[in-house]
Amino acid sequence: MTLSINDVKRIADLAHIEVNEDETKAALVQLSNIFNLIEEMQLVDTSTVEPMSHAQDVAQRLRDDVVTESDQHELFQSIAPQVEAELYLVPKVIE
Repeated sequence: MTLSINDVKRIADLAHIEVNEDETKAALVQLSNIFNLIEEMQLVDTSTVEPMSHAQDVAQRLRDDVVTESDQHELFQSIAPQVEAELYLVPKVIE
């Protein structure tokens, strides 16, 4: 992809960045280098590369899903202001 000075000025205008002529020329060179690198990277054949979720070969250590707390809902509901059918009742805050 080739950029022109006008493209850089338009990008700067859209970004609300004020640039002078020297900065515009420098930005043109830098952006052109970036786009050239992107084009070069897109030419690489990645059809044989297997997708991976992480750059390193790591695995999550998982623990057994075991209940460790006792059921105390009766205790908690006994001190709640309002309970109905084992549900906590709260005041309406949005009309």
